[in-house]
Amino acid sequence: MTTKNILLITIGFIFFFGCNSSDTENDIFEKRVKIALREVGNQLLLSQKDSTSLILPVLKIDESEYQLSFEKALSFEPTNLVTTVKSSFEKSNFNQNYLVEVLNCKTKEVAYSYEIKNETEKDIIPCAGRFLPENCYQIRFKFLSKATKLSFINWLFYLIVPIFLVFLFRILSTKKKKEIIEEQSTAEHTKFGSFQFYPNQNKLIKEAQEISLSKKECEILQIFVANPNQIIKREELTKKVWEDHGVFVGRSLDTYISKLRKKLKDDDSIKLTNIHGVGYRLDLK
Repeated sequence: MTTKNILLITIGFIFFFGCNSSDTENDIFEKRVKIALREVGNQLLLSQKDSTSLILPVLKIDESEYQLSFEKALSFEPTNLVTTVKSSFEKSNFNQNYLVEVLNCKTKEVAYSYEIKNETEKDIIPCAGRFLPENCYQIRFKFLSKATKLSFINWLFYLIVPIFLVFLFRILSTKKKKEIIEEQSTAEHTKFGSFQFYPNQNKLIKEAQEISLSKKECEILQIFVANPNQIIKREELTKKVWEDHGVFVGRSLDTYISKLRKKLKDDDSIKLTNIHGVGYRLDLK
């Protein structure tokens, strides 16, 4: 399995885990909200000496809004509602900003509303001390922000996971480099000067640098490496490299020799010498 495939599988797994953990947290949040709101309803009814009428199922309007309804009409003083909600939310550890609206069941008009921003000076709580007349009410709770504290899973996902990915990438990259080095060391090659010549792969290796060779360059160099410090006649080179392999142009050999010189120039112990009127010689010190 390649390094790229391992990384893709790991990232996919982490993404899947992150999404699932997020869904799980949302489910837990929803259940806790419903429990807290039923406690709010219970306390409001008990404040009216009502211990028998039903609190209707808490309705989820959307991802951040919930509705509390009652079987019977009720009347309450706004301050009591604010205090009851705050107490219930603190018990449930909801350290959030939220908006509360009391709606008339029939007209859907807002009979009372207030906003909490977890900063006393920014809370908006109007009409304290004015009783709402007995009526059928629905109370809606809009959470203006999700939990401000990241859970352990969030910390794991957003902090530890990126570090783990970097660590994994470095390990796999190191492993890949070792595999390449091992592959190069075991592949058939010839060493001359500071170069390693891989004729089957059309390349030269000098330290960590890889130098690509064309097919013709590789064939010519292979003849020289097999016969170091010996004169190779032009006729022999052209016959071995170009015979039955296409059209030979007079200057083609000189052009390829020039290209090879440029690729070998970094090693002073190697020299491609032109023997005038005869051919070439690969001089190795």
